[in-house]
Amino acid sequence: MYKIACIMGKSSSGKDHIYKALLLREELHLKNIVMYTTRPKRSGEMEGVEYYFTDEETADQMERDGKIIELRRYDTVYGVWKYFTADDGQIDLEQGRYLVIGTLEVYEKFCQYYGKEVVMPIYIEVDDGIRLERALTREKKQVEPKYREMCRRFLADCEDFSEERLKKAGITRRFENNGRIEDCIDEIAGVIASEMLT
Repeated sequence: MYKIACIMGKSSSGKDHIYKALLLREELHLKNIVMYTTRPKRSGEMEGVEYYFTDEETADQMERDGKIIELRRYDTVYGVWKYFTADDGQIDLEQGRYLVIGTLEVYEKFCQYYGKEVVMPIYIEVDDGIRLERALTREKKQVEPKYREMCRRFLADCEDFSEERLKKAGITRRFENNGRIEDCIDEIAGVIASEMLT
């Protein structure tokens, strides 16, 4: 049976960039898992790449049908946004290795669903000041910047990724992304190659 590598970290920690870079490393043979969301598409995002963008009705139907592996609801300043992973045929651990991006809750739900022994945690850590600068730069590029939501998300990360919760989930190793992101990507790729491909 193959494994699933789960990239997680606070907002603006570089998860999306790292995720995409790792998928491009052919020697790692990683398949992506595309999650679903009911939030509006951001500038530059593409359907089926960052997420499958769906509506509330479809999300509720998938939940009723028992197709949800994990689901998070965020009460944002724009209403409730859902993010979830569905058992929709994307994942077959007999056929390959996978890479998923999400929160600590996503990691825990994947462990419950597939077994902790097949889910590898990859926690990205970034200085809060650097994260805030990155978040503001990204939000300014949006057609309609949502600064209040950016601030809410930034503050919520303190609780979502508290040291207590990380310890409880068994997350001990951290990959720092405070400098050159390529160095962080190389370090993660090395760990995946040595621990996931054997």
